[in-house]
Amino acid sequence: MNSDPLVSIILRSFNEAWALGGTLAALQEQEYKHWELIVIDSGSSDGSQDLIRAANPAHFIQIQPHEYNPSRVMNHGMRLAISEFGIYLNADATPQGPNWLRPLVTALQDPKTAAVFGRQIPRPDCQAVYACDYDRCFGPNRESAKWDHFFSMVSSGIRKDIWRQRGFLEKLQYAEDDEYTRWAKENGYKVVYCPDSVVMHSHNYTPSQAYKRSFGDAKALAASWQGKSGEFNFLRTQLLGSLSDLRHDFRFCLREGRLSEFPHAARIRWEQRRGKLAGFREGWATYRHGKNENTRTNQSLSAALPRGI
Repeated sequence: MNSDPLVSIILRSFNEAWALGGTLAALQEQEYKHWELIVIDSGSSDGSQDLIRAANPAHFIQIQPHEYNPSRVMNHGMRLAISEFGIYLNADATPQGPNWLRPLVTALQDPKTAAVFGRQIPRPDCQAVYACDYDRCFGPNRESAKWDHFFSMVSSGIRKDIWRQRGFLEKLQYAEDDEYTRWAKENGYKVVYCPDSVVMHSHNYTPSQAYKRSFGDAKALAASWQGKSGEFNFLRTQLLGSLSDLRHDFRFCLREGRLSEFPHAARIRWEQRRGKLAGFREGWATYRHGKNENTRTNQSLSAALPRGI
């Protein structure tokens, strides 16, 4: 439609040529045509850069793998954007159908909506333990709707006028999207889920990768945790947490006829919970050492952000 506002699609990529071609093709098939493409690639060596150049983006930024910081990259993308609406998409998140973009943009028209995010469906080869997570987060009866907070940056969007107030915290290497949207809600803005905007996206993390990701997310969570550090402990976080996760995994595997994958799920959950406990403890020591446990830290951390965004 001629009246559609311009939007800036900010795509992050790193050695994902196996999916990137399909993602870029799906963008061209969108019925919403008024957009620019900004790509930030972290030193791909698998042919991704050739695919990106062929797509003729408005901006193609290349950095080295060791330079990657998600908050810094997303802030840079928003600075480059000429639109007031930034749509984030991972290179390996492939839009499903021509109506992926419009629901996100429509929801962002509300000036009180700081962020939006779409639905994700797992790829056919997704292992049961991770497919269960997608079902809990994005399924037809998603549990995440009842959680205190849930957001995913994989396929999402934010308003630039609200982002200008603070941006993503560049102190964080993980969970920067969770922290930003929590900040937005605490300041009276809305975070909206758009189930009609769908991408296919999933990863089969190894046990060590699962530990690392859980460690990083929990370390970042400690920066804005409103409770006491003692709430994260072996009994509650690791033992009981693992058992709770496995209860969901068993029900999912039984329902989907995938019980043979349940032992694998048990190993992954133990590593995730072990990483969560260790990561939170390190994050508390890093971000909160010497502070009153009841002190809110979002404001103090935001003071460390570079100005001029």
